[in-house]
Amino acid sequence: MSADAIYMQTIIAGIVMVGAYVVGKLLKFSTEMCMFLAVVGGGIAGGAGFDLFRHLAEGSVTYLDIGLIFVFATIFMNIIKESGGTNYIVRKIVGAFYNKKTLMLILLMCVILVPGALTGAGSISVLVVGGTVAAALGAMGLSQVTISAIIFIVAGLSAAAPPINIWAMMTCAGTAIPYVGFTMPLLIPIIILGLFTVLFLGRKAKVVDKEKALKDIPEPKGLSGWSVGIPFLVLIFLLAAPRIWPFDFPVLGLPLSFAICAIVAWIMNYKRVDILKVSKDTVSQLTPLLATTAVVGMLVQIMSFNGVKGLISMWIVTAPLIVVWIILPFIIPISEGLLTYGGAMVIGIPLIWMLNSNGINPVIVLAGLSLLWPLGDGLPPTALIGRLTVSTVGYKGSYGSFLKECIVPWIAITVVGMIMVIFANNLSFLMMVG
Repeated sequence: MSADAIYMQTIIAGIVMVGAYVVGKLLKFSTEMCMFLAVVGGGIAGGAGFDLFRHLAEGSVTYLDIGLIFVFATIFMNIIKESGGTNYIVRKIVGAFYNKKTLMLILLMCVILVPGALTGAGSISVLVVGGTVAAALGAMGLSQVTISAIIFIVAGLSAAAPPINIWAMMTCAGTAIPYVGFTMPLLIPIIILGLFTVLFLGRKAKVVDKEKALKDIPEPKGLSGWSVGIPFLVLIFLLAAPRIWPFDFPVLGLPLSFAICAIVAWIMNYKRVDILKVSKDTVSQLTPLLATTAVVGMLVQIMSFNGVKGLISMWIVTAPLIVVWIILPFIIPISEGLLTYGGAMVIGIPLIWMLNSNGINPVIVLAGLSLLWPLGDGLPPTALIGRLTVSTVGYKGSYGSFLKECIVPWIAITVVGMIMVIFANNLSFLMMVG
């Protein structure tokens, strides 16, 4: 077969995949089902035949480790929530800092950041602490649209925060780059942008009506600070110990570390927590995310088989840098809105290859891109975190008004992300800090 014929066959396979995805959307299928239709269409168009089933099986377990992180980290956070730990933390913040609105906004930001940072999913932050934080922000006199914007932006940043950044993990897996050196390149801009978000959007906040706020947040009876704090201390120890004693302490891996912490959290609160119910609810909660990781693996497998991945890589690699800089602020969030985590595989991998070949630091670039991807979780058709946020807060206005409220932090995140991408080599010192 001639090179032109192969090139044309690859283009046809790509068109079939796009067409299958669009058909799924027209039929109002979920994003995961639309991506699966694209996988099947791409396999058939690429001539996989019955070998398609092998590609589906192999691709579905490509990101099994990431799926396990989702499961055990979310069980851990849900045990904390079910025991009343999140209510306990927020009530303590309100009780101690109700008359210091700036400090309270900052502490509530930290509360939102933690679940997403530990699980890699901003939606978990919304589900675990969104309602409780919304009640505290409401007591500060903020409108529902402003509360929704704060929770959405910070929850998105939490998904990009270390130690678990799924976009970076998936891209690293596809480019053979170790997932190391990301801590400070991610943490520093996320803290800065999170502070800007809560202080800008919360600038009209008032001193908290302490009694009203505490009334709106259920009080967990008999819960102690040790019951809440010890599981987190164990987690910090398990994550830090291999670095402190690299040759003496075993590397347990993130799934096992979170599983141990979940057991510790349950032991500390076994009278409060129905572990079977929490496990069942967690599986139900995570089904869309687990389906996404499985189908993204299939998508990458099929795109590698039929050549579409190589074709996209070639287009990106041969594009002038100035063109790449111009389209990135738009194409990265849009890819997340269309493909969720699949955008990291379709665009992130060839982009990192191209920039790395140009001598640009891939870790800083990927950290910058990781700030842009969560913005797409507010864009249709998926709008994963956006829709969940407005539902959790109870905002009844138009979705467009909600996005409009997010525009200033959105622009700030985009600017910082692009600065990190374009001037990655000048910011390499951040890796030394981490």
